[in-house]
Amino acid sequence: MAGTRKRVLIRPKEGILDPQGQTVERALPALGFDGVSSVHVGRMVELTIEDESRLPEICEQLLTNPLIEDYELEDA
Repeated sequence: MAGTRKRVLIRPKEGILDPQGQTVERALPALGFDGVSSVHVGRMVELTIEDESRLPEICEQLLTNPLIEDYELEDA
């Protein structure tokens, strides 16, 4: 299958609680990593797609929850 390799970065929207990010942020000083703040945890999906114009539709209907998540597209 020919196509373009893309990366979809998915993160909580600004203002949405990020309990995983908060847990990581609290754990870092206990492990000796001081000076880290504003930690956010998201996920990444890599895929090969033939028709890139369909990618936003795929993201909005399947890969993300548009009410609470934003996504960003990158070349992989």
